[in-house]
Order: sequence, then C-alpha cells, then structure tokens
Amino acid sequence: MSGVGFSELVILTLIGLIILGPRRLAALANQLGRWVGQARRMTRMMRRQLEEELNFDEDFNIKPPKPHIPNVDDTYSPAHDDKAQAAASKDKPKEDADVEKSE
Repeated sequence: MSGVGFSELVILTLIGLIILGPRRLAALANQLGRWVGQARRMTRMMRRQLEEELNFDEDFNIKPPKPHIPNVDDTYSPAHDDKAQAAASKDKPKEDADVEKSE
C-alpha cells in the first residue's frame, strides 16, 4: 500500500513502544488515527464535489446558448429602402412607370 511492509511496521511499533512508552504511544496512535480519518473525509468530500461539478451539465441537460440572429429592426437602415425602391422600379413595366410620372 504505502511501501511499508508488515515486518517494518512491527519494528517501528517496537521502537516507538521503547522510546515513548505504552501510554504516550497509545495517545499518539489515537491522534494519528484521527488525522488520517479527517484527511480521508476531506478527500472524499472533495472528490464528491468535483464529480458533482463535472456531472452538472449531464444532470440538468444544459445546452449551449443559441447564436444571436439579428432581428429586422436591428438591421434597418434607410439605405435598404432606397435599394428596395430602385429594384421595384426596375421590375415595373414601362406603362406603369409612365403613368406614375404623369401624375
């Protein structure tokens, strides 16, 4: 797991027992167990939060926004009217154009 085998763990425990004594070794092991448990809880919470963030789009079926299509009012300019009138006058038959001029 962490590169420390069973025999190394036994030797470290015996050295700790000799140096610290049975009371302090037990208290130290208890404190170390709390730290390891707290670190595991924090890791689990961070992993869960990260997975929730990554799966956010899938859970709510969020789609990217649609591109903006300009409205007719957004692109209006008087030049468009001039072009439309010029095109319409070219398409009219000559007789209608003559009638319009005389009026």
